[in-house]
Amino acid sequence: MRSTGYCRNATFRDPGLEQRFLARRMISPLPDVSWLLFPVAVLGGWFAATWRKSGAGKQQEHRFSPEYLKGLNFLLNEQPDKGVDVFVHMLEPGPDTFDTYLALGNFFRKRGEVDRAIRIHRDLIAEQVIGSEQHSDALLELGQDYLRAGLLDRAETLFQELLSNNIRRPQVLPWLLEVYQRERDWENAIGIARQMGRVGERHASSVIAQFYCEMADVARQQDDTDRARRLLRQAVASDSHCARASIILGDIERQAGRHEMALAAYGCIGEQDTGLLPEVLESMYACHRELGTVSSMIAYLQAMIPQCHNATPVLILTDILASERCDAEATGFIADHLTKNPSIPGLAKFIELRLAGDAAVAGDSRMILSNLNSQLQQDRPVYACQLCGFSGKRLHWQCPGCRQWDTVKPIPDTARLQ
Repeated sequence: MRSTGYCRNATFRDPGLEQRFLARRMISPLPDVSWLLFPVAVLGGWFAATWRKSGAGKQQEHRFSPEYLKGLNFLLNEQPDKGVDVFVHMLEPGPDTFDTYLALGNFFRKRGEVDRAIRIHRDLIAEQVIGSEQHSDALLELGQDYLRAGLLDRAETLFQELLSNNIRRPQVLPWLLEVYQRERDWENAIGIARQMGRVGERHASSVIAQFYCEMADVARQQDDTDRARRLLRQAVASDSHCARASIILGDIERQAGRHEMALAAYGCIGEQDTGLLPEVLESMYACHRELGTVSSMIAYLQAMIPQCHNATPVLILTDILASERCDAEATGFIADHLTKNPSIPGLAKFIELRLAGDAAVAGDSRMILSNLNSQLQQDRPVYACQLCGFSGKRLHWQCPGCRQWDTVKPIPDTARLQ
């Protein structure tokens, strides 16, 4: 007799075999039909449009047309792309099929088939029978197509057209801001951000401060330091917590030989954003050496170490003690710190000092410690985005992952030794 599947009354000589059989049935994966969802949605749009256009009496004729059967056959044979193409050819642009066409364009854009998305949205815009709201929706989608394709001038033209007619303003402003950011047109970006009030999760004022800093960086590269200083003042006026402005200003003053002014700018960072303080400690030390006030730098670091969740102040103070005083004091300091706050960067610095100052460590032991020290510091990300988790060894003011501003920070020393 032919088996019809598992029967509850079936018996197994090996009880373990039955348990494994049942377990396999319980965990067997369901077939993946996610590929079918969008084509089915397209088919549903075609049905709805055909029903409204032809009436229930004529629906039977369309339902079994050769083109319909061909498209359905593609879907059933797991060829959704070909099935979608067939149903697209069966659809006619118009008010009844507008939503389906719009969804098709979005589908192709998200898949990276921007040319197809552009053609579909252009067809909708050229259709004379759609309403003004539908026309505006199609323009907004076409602008996003152009943006995805890198055709920034065309995208800007469409978004500006919608904005000038006060159409879809809340939806248009973020896309137009994205265009100006990619074009590095910071002045226009500032104007759009002010209209938005908020940019993503941030208040617009903090993002505007970053745009002023971008302009200041350009001015600095062009040796126009006076303009750079003016722009940095505008950045701080927009966001008093903009540590980036203080970093740039400190670097400008240090390069100009105005070390006291540089220290004043760097000193603001401890109050603006303690997480970014490690970025300027080396520069602060250089300024203090020029001024002959290294003792003030030592006192500053001793005060900031408890407030900064990063090993950099400890490492720099260790280097200063080794340079200005003696290796023994530096080694004692880092050893005492490791006892209270063990960390991988601290251990690496301790090994480095011992290798440099202890002649008794020789031969194989020196090589082992040197290799261990290299491995401890190798391939460790230094910065991470607080929103999306993007990490790397370079500080980005705009995160390459989520494209948010001022979210990439030095990684705190969370990897403690156990």
